[in-house]
Amino acid sequence: MAFSLSDMLKSLSGGRNEGSVLGIDIGSSSVKIVQLRPSRGAAILETYGEIALGPYGQQPIGKPVRLGPEVVGSAIIDLMKQANVTAKTGGISIPFSSSLVTILELPKVDQSTLKQIVPIEARKYIPVPISEVALDWFVIPDEEATDSAFDQLKPKTPKAATQEVLLVAIQNATLNSFQTITTESGIHVDFFEIEIFSAIRSSLSHGLAPILIVDIGASSSKMYIVERGIVRLTHLVTAGGAQMTDVLARSMNWEFEKAERVKRERGLVADKAYSSEENGRINEALLSTLTRIFSEVNKVLLSYGQRYNKNVSRVVLTGGGASLPGLSEEAKRSLNAEVEIADPFSRTEAPAFLNSVLKDIGPGFAVATGLALRKLRGK
Repeated sequence: MAFSLSDMLKSLSGGRNEGSVLGIDIGSSSVKIVQLRPSRGAAILETYGEIALGPYGQQPIGKPVRLGPEVVGSAIIDLMKQANVTAKTGGISIPFSSSLVTILELPKVDQSTLKQIVPIEARKYIPVPISEVALDWFVIPDEEATDSAFDQLKPKTPKAATQEVLLVAIQNATLNSFQTITTESGIHVDFFEIEIFSAIRSSLSHGLAPILIVDIGASSSKMYIVERGIVRLTHLVTAGGAQMTDVLARSMNWEFEKAERVKRERGLVADKAYSSEENGRINEALLSTLTRIFSEVNKVLLSYGQRYNKNVSRVVLTGGGASLPGLSEEAKRSLNAEVEIADPFSRTEAPAFLNSVLKDIGPGFAVATGLALRKLRGK
């Protein structure tokens, strides 16, 4: 499954690809790609596309699959052809499940000493030898850390000088696999980025208040609380869009393919093609998974509020599952916070007649768009 708007835009862009960049999001059930081009300070959306990985593993569309890097590389080549991609450079996302993101509170020391301390502290969080992972860290500036989550743990009293360090780690085996994918697909990758940061870049505007991003994927749902632009908390739930489809298929005695189609087209919105009883059963099946996800979201909201004495200002839903029809209304009823659906394509320019389509599919392209924006902006 792939779709493209490059043909529609050729008359507007003249078919040029000077400076065009790619963002490639490799998920468990599909690969998504976005191609952007800079123009007078704006990001021009040249093309985008999605291809299901299920058929490459003899599984239906929408099913999560484990494929070798060579097969994934072949799927990317197919997607680039179908979406008429012309750029050859960009970034690729690393799954949250294959990485570690956490904040360390360490003594305030110089950079050389910090380089020795961070790997030692990292061992407390990483279940494999440090030699088997790529580590990186970022010292959160004092002005960012002022009145931060950690300052809320107890009354402000004199304490030893400390600093907050954002630690990220990725297994070398994961990086090697992704490098094989890029080689197979013929793409020059300038950087790999954990999907959290790509989604934040395309889904959030600058702000100080804590915000919870809920990324509903095919095989899992990821939750990140972001405060002052810094990831403060992460949480993973092994429930997502594919589980919704599985439950719906069993409940209605349908094949997975039909259940996936009905989920995507109908979602939680009643359809006259079904009786009131059938509509009820469809909603009940989909909500069985969503209720679990929303319950975890509320637990994260409550835990963060109790621990840090701060309320999350709003919840932003992203990922392919956030395009489920009727999801926004159900989320607003179920979650103890304001809710909005991510609109990453709003940070790009495209013909106005595509606005509604891009808004509908946008949540699923948050990571790919965020990757391309990073490459475009050079940061």
